[in-house]
Amino acid sequence: MKRLIVLLTGTALISFVPAFAEALEMTRVHGGGTGSFGADLDGDGQIDGSQFGFVVAMTGNGVARGSFLCLMAGRSEILGLHLMSVQGQVTAGVLNTDGSATFSGIASVNLGNGTIFRGVPFRVTVLPGGPGVGSMQLTVVGAFDGVPGDTTPGNDNYDLPVETVATGQIAMR
Repeated sequence: MKRLIVLLTGTALISFVPAFAEALEMTRVHGGGTGSFGADLDGDGQIDGSQFGFVVAMTGNGVARGSFLCLMAGRSEILGLHLMSVQGQVTAGVLNTDGSATFSGIASVNLGNGTIFRGVPFRVTVLPGGPGVGSMQLTVVGAFDGVPGDTTPGNDNYDLPVETVATGQIAMR
């Protein structure tokens, strides 16, 4: 009986240690600045873009914590809205084999006209780099499918095109 307890305890420890060590390996993904879609998404004659900021800590097992904000206001009016923001808490994230990172969570989407949607899932893929190199792609999951700027109409999501960093930086370490 004593050997069985020692064996079970040892097995539990062996199972726990790699998970704990993996959790200690953390990647920080952070960035802020302005971006450009390089196109007029809503037909108003102006190249669209956003201001963005995020800080995310990701473990190797898909768990992540952090915050994300994408703001289209003032200089970057989009879809005829003077304000549109996606602000949320990050709950999951992974590093991709191409050097990018993808993180997701739950956000509030503010359309600036008094309409705010809460509890909206979102997903962001970022590639590190400064102006002309770094990029970000935002998907609002389960909402706004097919509105101007949606790159994949019919999938129930609002998939914005890839946005290239115009000012600022996206970094991973």
